[in-house]
Amino acid sequence: MRNLLVLGFIAAVSAAPAFAQEVTISGNVGLTTDYAFRGISQSDESPAIQGGLDASFGDSGFYLGTWASSINFGTGGANMELDVYGGYKFALGGVNMDVGVLGYLYPSASDDGAELDFWELYAKPSIALTDQFTLGAAFAYSPEFTGETGDAFYYEVNGAFAATPELSFSGAVGVQTVDTDGLFAGEDSYTTWNVGGTYSALGLGFDLRYHGTDVDNAPIYDDRVIFSIKKAL
Repeated sequence: MRNLLVLGFIAAVSAAPAFAQEVTISGNVGLTTDYAFRGISQSDESPAIQGGLDASFGDSGFYLGTWASSINFGTGGANMELDVYGGYKFALGGVNMDVGVLGYLYPSASDDGAELDFWELYAKPSIALTDQFTLGAAFAYSPEFTGETGDAFYYEVNGAFAATPELSFSGAVGVQTVDTDGLFAGEDSYTTWNVGGTYSALGLGFDLRYHGTDVDNAPIYDDRVIFSIKKAL
């Protein structure tokens, strides 16, 4: 699965000029005090370095991208997460839609254990209620979640408020489910949430955010405050 996703991503990039006259490339690099994915620490509650690269194709709405972060699962040798994704953005009435596929790859993970790589189909509708306030949602489905643990679904409601051009606030509440019994520290599903603010200055984005879950019996699920700095390239 890992090789197929990587090859597919390369093939899509190569084919991009066929359906777009103009390709816009953007990137980012950042540091965070902890990498939390849907409320769960992926870096053993330690700092992580992250970065990504995105390509959009004119006004077509199509895009491709890749993103990576240092991680620490404690076992299996995995020390990096590499994501590859592609999607399509379009308007459906007054709703902005973003649909696509995203692969989560762990190149350094040991092949002796369960396969960590997995992929998801996603849809992210959003609507601008005012010039400042946006309400959105996210839905993701994986036919084989990480560790070969079966079907998984993720549902989220989110919102963002732009107080000034430099300062914005956002938050989200989501639910993650999976087929395998007890995968999430003894739970089959869990609820996660985050709320925080982002301030832009000196060409940097500074984000301070509170993350939490309703799982109580494992440190990586504990509530935490995370500070991140990101630089757009």
